[in-house]
Amino acid sequence: MKDSLRQQFERLGMRLAELDASLADPRVASDMKRYRTLSREQAEVNGVVQRFRQYQQRESDLAAARELLDDPDMAEMAREEITGAQADLERLHAELQTALLPRDPDDDRNAFLEIRAGTGGDESALFAGDLARMYLRFVERQGWRAEVMSESESDLGGYKELVLRIEGDRAYEKLKFESGGHRVQRVPATESQGRIHTSACTVAVMPEPDEAAEITLNPADLRIDTFRASGAGGQHVNKTDSAIRITHLPTGLVAECQDDRSQHRNKAKAMAVLAARLRDKERSERAAKEAATRKSLIGSGDRSDRIRTYNFPQGRLTDHRINLTLYRLGAIMDGDLDEVITALQAAQAAEQLAALESGT
Repeated sequence: MKDSLRQQFERLGMRLAELDASLADPRVASDMKRYRTLSREQAEVNGVVQRFRQYQQRESDLAAARELLDDPDMAEMAREEITGAQADLERLHAELQTALLPRDPDDDRNAFLEIRAGTGGDESALFAGDLARMYLRFVERQGWRAEVMSESESDLGGYKELVLRIEGDRAYEKLKFESGGHRVQRVPATESQGRIHTSACTVAVMPEPDEAAEITLNPADLRIDTFRASGAGGQHVNKTDSAIRITHLPTGLVAECQDDRSQHRNKAKAMAVLAARLRDKERSERAAKEAATRKSLIGSGDRSDRIRTYNFPQGRLTDHRINLTLYRLGAIMDGDLDEVITALQAAQAAEQLAALESGT
């Protein structure tokens, strides 16, 4: 094990002693919120520290067994112990590395997923509809729940813009790598010459803020407009000004919702989307600063990055961030995204491990 990793585990041992002392303090025990926070950290740190102590014990066992190799009576037993200790050390080393990987605190959250048509006109809007179907099928496969927050349909089908709220176990963790530019290459239904066209959409995935984050929005920074919703069939929606558009004046960010009969519920939904967009903007700005010093393998998540190409004539999907190419586009467009997501998560974990080992 490299010295840089060993030092991190030794620091965790010191942190565990601090946590044990804090949890034994009656003043901490009387503050339930702080006590629960420290208890969760103590449980996580304790698991890592105990594993590191196992690793150190097996190092001692290995050294002791090697000293016995020169004793003819003990050599066979020593060789067996050496084999077992080396296998245990290899396993524990991998487990310890994984335990040190930085976790995104938002991974456990629900997600907002935005799809916007880009270059390519009607074909781009149709592709946005195909992406929406792909993600909705994926949501079904995961046993999650999707709710339309706002939508703007195009004349020929598909969407100019669609915002979904995805509710499910670790939804943001699985979907966050979808942020960026998605490019499609195919023959449009309207193309009489059979020529392949290229068009694009952008996708943004944002963690759903907690209620506290929503409350921090300053009312003085918001302009709230009501307007008459326009929906398919024009049922109740044309009778009342129930649709809501909220503009965050300092940034110019806008969120709207016209999905519900209730103006109050539309306002709450729009406010949640706006809070997520503001939070995403802050994250993007932080990521841009970090990327200036170290280029991320997975990409910044900036929606202008071209991350993926869907080539329909060849049945091929290519993720440009990790040079992944799969010739099973039909299944992927039907929501089978697991292989793509797993590969992206593995690439990020490998990058994080490399950073840990280099001590950066």
